[in-house]
Amino acid sequence: MDKRFGRIFPLLLTVLLAACATTQVSGPAKPALNLDPAFAAAAALAAGDTQLTGQARIDNAREIERLLSGLDDATLARDAAALPVGDPMYNFAGRALLRRGLPLPRPFDRGEQWRFNAGNRPPAERDGYRPPLKLAVLLPLSGEMATAAAPVRDGLLAGYYGERRRRPQIDFFDTAGSAGGAVAAYDRAVAAGADFVLGPLGRDEVSALFARPELAVPALVLNRGATPPPPGNAGFSLAPEDDGVAAAEYLLNRERRNALVIGGSDDSGRRAAQAFGERFRERGGNIVQALSVGDAPGDLSTALTAAAQAGVDAVFLAVKGATARAITPQLAFAGLGGKSRVGTSQLLSGTGKAEEDMALDGIIFPTELWTSRGVAGLPAASVVGEQLPTARGPAARLFAFGYDAWLLTAYLEQLAVNANADLRGATGTLQIDGFGNVMRAPAWSTFSGGRTVPVADGG
Repeated sequence: MDKRFGRIFPLLLTVLLAACATTQVSGPAKPALNLDPAFAAAAALAAGDTQLTGQARIDNAREIERLLSGLDDATLARDAAALPVGDPMYNFAGRALLRRGLPLPRPFDRGEQWRFNAGNRPPAERDGYRPPLKLAVLLPLSGEMATAAAPVRDGLLAGYYGERRRRPQIDFFDTAGSAGGAVAAYDRAVAAGADFVLGPLGRDEVSALFARPELAVPALVLNRGATPPPPGNAGFSLAPEDDGVAAAEYLLNRERRNALVIGGSDDSGRRAAQAFGERFRERGGNIVQALSVGDAPGDLSTALTAAAQAGVDAVFLAVKGATARAITPQLAFAGLGGKSRVGTSQLLSGTGKAEEDMALDGIIFPTELWTSRGVAGLPAASVVGEQLPTARGPAARLFAFGYDAWLLTAYLEQLAVNANADLRGATGTLQIDGFGNVMRAPAWSTFSGGRTVPVADGG
């Protein structure tokens, strides 16, 4: 048995058993498609995906992604284009194309649950602007998460009041940062007549809301829950995993194949490092060594020298700025200072003094389009930060996130029904996949002379 496919069969058996319970054979047989074996194996798993629930469905989707990650761009694009309309494999293949920055052959298959067009809204503007009539925003305005919610709220309002065209009535509902509070806030929003819900923000809040068998009003949640968005709903997040995946794609696109991973011991560092490793390996890369370090990393010379001798051509740093400053001299001493070095958005944490941050010169990291280059519709980040505490320092990222959340409520239909439509937001370029996940291509920056500057080619 081919080792590449040995791990598929337990999942495939689960899919087939689930599908047999509900599938009826009728109509003429579909013509056979000449698909790559890995793509065909993924398609077999996709055929029964909707019959699975819980962890089985998560594992099934992960295996499909793994199979597709091993395909080259041309094969993935060719086989995706060959799929007939309505094939359950298309949404998986299309998401893989978007993650690589490749065009879709046609729009995603949305199914009957698609309700973001909310037919009672006035027609869309020429650019696709079509906001709700009555927007409910669910945020933890009190409790431990209120500090994180404040910049999201202010960024949203900056976009809302900066829009001169028709705007929806907007009402805020406090979730108090709890799962029960989020569900109760959603019910109050529905009872108040909202035709679209934005939020909640906490991971547990999102999981609780998506655990409901049905949501009467569609929602765009602002975090990643335990399960994907139910049909007819969407999710937008700034998850650490996204930074890891983006960094892996960045290096792979530059023909880097042997990476050293240095991850922080905090939750964000661990999640980003794990996501990087998974994506890098899936796409044919090799993790030469993976190190986990605390805020004070200590002497890493032995491990770094061994990695250099093993042929490392890239270094991934899922650590904060202060930790990276302690590591970079050791990388240089081991002969790794001239290799491609990519960090996460965490790299900005604990920076701001050019004389100290010169140690970070040359490290590439994903960042927000607004803070690195500016976006139409928002004043420069430096100007807004002078006036609003919720738009300066680390909070600027959440401010940009809130601004984009507002844009998505108005342009979600445009993104969903048009192939290759995208939205230039404050956090990056936004698209939506066939499962309701908002996908973000970040801007890229680096340190030069201890100060952050945009990467010339935009990443």
